[in-house]
Amino acid sequence: MDGSGEWRFLVVDDQEDIRDIMVRMLTRLGHVADEAADGQFAVEALAASTYDVMLLDLSMPRMSGEDVVRWLREHPDVAPGLRVVVVSAWAGDKRPVLHELGVDAVLPKPFRKQQLLDLLDELAQPR
Repeated sequence: MDGSGEWRFLVVDDQEDIRDIMVRMLTRLGHVADEAADGQFAVEALAASTYDVMLLDLSMPRMSGEDVVRWLREHPDVAPGLRVVVVSAWAGDKRPVLHELGVDAVLPKPFRKQQLLDLLDELAQPR
C-alpha cells in the first residue's frame, strides 16, 4: 500500500448516511470503497475480497467493531495486510483495548475531509 495508487476500502457502519459520506469522500480521492452495514457483513466481505483499509464503527448490531477486530486476529490468514481504522465518537475509553488488538488508528466521528487526508498520509507510511 503506497501513496501513489488506488486503495480498496471496506467502510463498516450501521448508519447508511455515514457510510454514504465516507464512500463518497474516498471515491472522490480516487479510491474504491465497498460497504458493510454491520460487523457480520464486514466479516463476510473480508472473507470474500481483499482490502487495504477497513474503516470500522464500534457500535453496531449483530457484531460490534471490537468483535470484528477480534475475529480478524483469530483468522490471520483472512486479511493479512489489512489496516484497521476505528471510526467512532466513543473510542476514547476503548483505546487501550483497541491498541492491544492491533488497530492501526482511530478517527473521531464526526471527522472532516482534512482528517481523512491526514490519516491516509499516515497509513501510506511503512509500518
